[in-house]
Amino acid sequence: MSLIGQRVTVLGAGVAGLAVARALALRGARVCVLEQADAIREVGAGLQISPNGAAVLKALGLGTALEAASVRASAVELRDGLTGGVVTRLDVARLRPQQGYHFVHRADLIGLLQAGAREAGVEMRLLQHAQAVDLAGERPVLQLETGPEAAELLIGADGLHSPTRVALNGAEAPFFTGQVAWRALIPGQGAGDTVEVHMGPGRHLVSYPLRGGALRNIVAVEERRAWVEEGWALRDDPLEVRLAFESFAPRVRGWLDQVEDVWLWGLFRHEVARVWHRTLPEGGVAILGDAAHPTLPFLAQGACMALEDAWVLAASLAETDSLAAGLADYEQRRKPRCSRIVAAANANARAYHLSGLARSVAHLGLRLGGHLAPGLALSRFDWLYGFDVTTAQPPV
Repeated sequence: MSLIGQRVTVLGAGVAGLAVARALALRGARVCVLEQADAIREVGAGLQISPNGAAVLKALGLGTALEAASVRASAVELRDGLTGGVVTRLDVARLRPQQGYHFVHRADLIGLLQAGAREAGVEMRLLQHAQAVDLAGERPVLQLETGPEAAELLIGADGLHSPTRVALNGAEAPFFTGQVAWRALIPGQGAGDTVEVHMGPGRHLVSYPLRGGALRNIVAVEERRAWVEEGWALRDDPLEVRLAFESFAPRVRGWLDQVEDVWLWGLFRHEVARVWHRTLPEGGVAILGDAAHPTLPFLAQGACMALEDAWVLAASLAETDSLAAGLADYEQRRKPRCSRIVAAANANARAYHLSGLARSVAHLGLRLGGHLAPGLALSRFDWLYGFDVTTAQPPV
């Protein structure tokens, strides 16, 4: 179907919403993004954009902006958190160097996506809080605080607590994984170009540089029995994360000694949505990003999946002969791949936190593999990093 002149309402101005807004607008759609906040901004945190996500930004004409805003990674190092020693090193610089593996501040990614959306002619409306989505009529209807508003095509990029997902799937209860995560930024002091994953019994810490090494991003995860509120907005005492990692090597403890502000959130599992779209007599609705497939942060693919979704949704709508066919094609192309990524992230959570004999055996295997076949561990993820959604169908 032709997207020229097609009116599209995008709910949410995060990575998914801004990316799909630009992707649709570049194909001729008239796009309006509704954002509940009073400004389009993000809290301080880092993101990893692997080659599969960078390929989308490049195809959207934002590759130069990504290079300017990010640090190109050379490697991912898995380290023994207790000793600080390198267990194995994954040479990510060799992964499709034309796209690259990037570290970027979340606010900088939002900034370049927002600029790209505006440049493509996307309208932005702030202070638009959607309380619910009604799919009972001819068209999708947003129940805003200011009153109901109908849409021709509604794209729900409205995150973990998506009213659009609820309208499609009904209310669903996530479950606490038994893990909490702290996030913090500290001065980087020109902090290199490597992701470090420090693994210990029942906990691990991930760190990498941002903004040319001016900042160091820290995400620290601990297993915990107590339930913790889901969300990103709970401040914690820096002493808590220091105590949680007091048995780790001096390198990690030195980073945590510099933490002044730290945020804590509980990690919850959400199932991949059963239903991603619906066609109505005079319109349609679809979800993408965290609204469709929330993931744990142990494969660093949340933003990349959102970018892939955005490209495929726009392409599916443009390359099929009807709205119904386009939305169905989008779901069919994306659900298997996203389900596989979510499952792989769940598996990483277990692998990082091994203890006792299982931990010793696993680390020995990684060390031997790194010496005998240094490219083997990374090749296990060819299906993920080696796939370019802008040029090929995803593997089934």
